Amino acid sequence: MTRQYFGTDGIRGEVGQFPIIPDFVMRLGYAAGQVLAKHSQNHAHGKPVVLIGKDTRVSGYLLEAALEAGFSAAGVDVMLCGPMPTPAIAYLTRTLRLSAGVVISASHNPYHDNGIKFFSANGDKLDDAVELEIEAALNEPMNCVDSARLGKAKRLDDATGRYIEFCKSTFPNHLNLHGLKLVVDCAHGAAYHIAPHVFHELGAEVVSIGIHPNGKNINDGVGATAPQALIEKVKEEKAHLGIALDGDADRLQLVDHTGRLFNGDELLYLIAKARKDAGEKVEGVVGTLMTNLAIEQAIQAEGIGFLRAKVGDRYVLEQLKEKSWLLGGEGSGHLICLDKHTTGDGIVAALQVLSAMKQSHQSLAELLQKVTLFPQTLNNVRYKQGYDWQSDAKLKAAVQQAEKELNGTGRVLIRASGTEPLLRVMVEAQNAQQSKDLAQKIAAVVPV
Repeated sequence: MTRQYFGTDGIRGEVGQFPIIPDFVMRLGYAAGQVLAKHSQNHAHGKPVVLIGKDTRVSGYLLEAALEAGFSAAGVDVMLCGPMPTPAIAYLTRTLRLSAGVVISASHNPYHDNGIKFFSANGDKLDDAVELEIEAALNEPMNCVDSARLGKAKRLDDATGRYIEFCKSTFPNHLNLHGLKLVVDCAHGAAYHIAPHVFHELGAEVVSIGIHPNGKNINDGVGATAPQALIEKVKEEKAHLGIALDGDADRLQLVDHTGRLFNGDELLYLIAKARKDAGEKVEGVVGTLMTNLAIEQAIQAEGIGFLRAKVGDRYVLEQLKEKSWLLGGEGSGHLICLDKHTTGDGIVAALQVLSAMKQSHQSLAELLQKVTLFPQTLNNVRYKQGYDWQSDAKLKAAVQQAEKELNGTGRVLIRASGTEPLLRVMVEAQNAQQSKDLAQKIAAVVPV
């Protein structure tokens, strides 16, 4: 069954444009309340309870109120915790034994976008089947339970402290961050009041940027999607490392003292190799269709299995569970360590990298000296309405020609965006100019 509203990471769009409007979000809360209550096995609180968190977008107030009204109408109690990282909502939902968690965020997008995503009682992304049930319920009229059964709302006042302690618990007890100077970029997002404390309390000297949200500056020239500000600050402060999170703190990029940027692909390899070197059993790692070929080869050279999932951390997680593996991630910085958390977490992932550096007494560059990423060119081509790219003979011919020229020394990947009319054309080759030229040739045949 085709999804009408849910994309690969919840429901997302521009605020004020359908579906990110108050009426729809209230109906979404009502529909989700009905479905999640039916699926919840956990009524320790007397009735279903849902935790709502958000990032720092100004529209979060509006959407939070609409969701709260919808859940209340469905007879579901609500806990509100204000701005909190997406992975914090997953953690708190599970540890507080709640029925579900909801995050109001558009992650790395600009402030005028927003979205809604859900976590199950176990802190996992909702199954596709449950999301389809919610979509079906959205097509039914919205009603309201009688007054005696209406849901109530209250604040969860200690959410920040609980999550800070959880993050610290994922770092080895026998280690600390003494002697390290870190620049932490919170993207003016949900981790602005959390991430600096985590690293400071573990012993690091912390310089923070991107910690002054005003509702409109989230991801604006800062954070994991705009690392130049962090690069400059690391050099200025002569810091050992820079840590960049995105607006909802589930993505991570790192910068070393020279200003070199390390992406999620490299960090995933580093974490897997560090565990193997420490004597842990690492059967396999899950990347995505976009994972750099050099990383796949490097992981396999360590005797570790490697699988590619569809793009999106939910699909990485599905493959991990299917294989009973622990480590997976994307180049964008979504990194999953299932023995530490149920979902991708930028702060927790950073701590795994710092642990590897501390235990090996090596820098990031030293830990990754044997890995050189293949040049990748990614062109986002906006196509005309109604275009069926999968049946386009000209596109197929262009791809086949590119693969013939690469002759096994690279990859071509074509995929459609899950949220926009965009075709993502990626070419990976050992030669950067060849990668660029072939990507342009393929993109040129897409009707715009």
